[in-house]
Amino acid sequence: MKKSIVLLGMLALTAFLGACGNKSEESTATEEVNTIKIGVMPSTDNIPLIVAHEQGFDKKHGVEIKLETFKSAKDRDAAFQAEEVDGINSDLVAFTNYLQGGMKVKITSSTYGQFDLVTNQKDADSLKDLKGEQIVIMNNQGPEYSVDQMLKNVDMTKDDVRLIDVPQVPSRLELLKNHQAAAAILPEPFVTMAKAEGMKVLDSTRKIGINPFILCFPETVISEKAAALQGMYDAYNEAVDWLKSHDKEEYIQLFIDKIGFPEKLKEQIEVPDYPHIQQASKEDIQTVFTWAHDKGLLEKNLRPEDVLSDVYFK
Repeated sequence: MKKSIVLLGMLALTAFLGACGNKSEESTATEEVNTIKIGVMPSTDNIPLIVAHEQGFDKKHGVEIKLETFKSAKDRDAAFQAEEVDGINSDLVAFTNYLQGGMKVKITSSTYGQFDLVTNQKDADSLKDLKGEQIVIMNNQGPEYSVDQMLKNVDMTKDDVRLIDVPQVPSRLELLKNHQAAAAILPEPFVTMAKAEGMKVLDSTRKIGINPFILCFPETVISEKAAALQGMYDAYNEAVDWLKSHDKEEYIQLFIDKIGFPEKLKEQIEVPDYPHIQQASKEDIQTVFTWAHDKGLLEKNLRPEDVLSDVYFK
């Protein structure tokens, strides 16, 4: 009798431990599938993703959005290559570098980002007024591509100006403040900071009709986390709707706490008119591919169709 009791106890314990083990494995698998970790730079195009998480729209759609913010694109890209994040908010020029480096990555969507051309020249009303002047950019990256397209839009080339390579965005703004350059390509919040110093915007990527900003993920992540990515984008769209239906005062602090706008410029923050998520355009991709080929940054022959994911846009 005692042997039977002991045997039953051992069986029950084994079953319990087995169930715990299965539950633990199941929990890990669920977390693996349902969490999307994105490497980002402080940028206004992150706001819908931030709101989606803050308001719980991500969990409503079966996913948890985790944003890891980096101070430099170099650190962000290193984390991406080391697979420390699932994907990144980047730009198409950086994307060509990933492709050239052998990474198997695809574009899942565009984001609503923007580069502005800011000047400290009070008598400059257009890019043409900067002929012969120094413009601060970042070589072989999105800022250089953007200014090339802006110049092309007004029938100018980079030979008409003097391009200066300064990778750090705060340093670009300091050069403008100290009148050591006439203009610079800047993202937010530095554009608002420059305007507060009396500078003005002459041009922007959005104004000339290009959008080089994207979310991209490795093909393996897209395959393994397809449902989570779909939930992420559903949550993104719900966040956009929430932003449009709520007063600015209810969310403007996010621009300060998460993006880095100075508190003293709270009233000057311009909230972008975020649209629902869209796929990157084939035209934008092809233009960047051609530009990168001409610069010697991309040797591979690829078409936009080769790098666009249909995980959300069927």
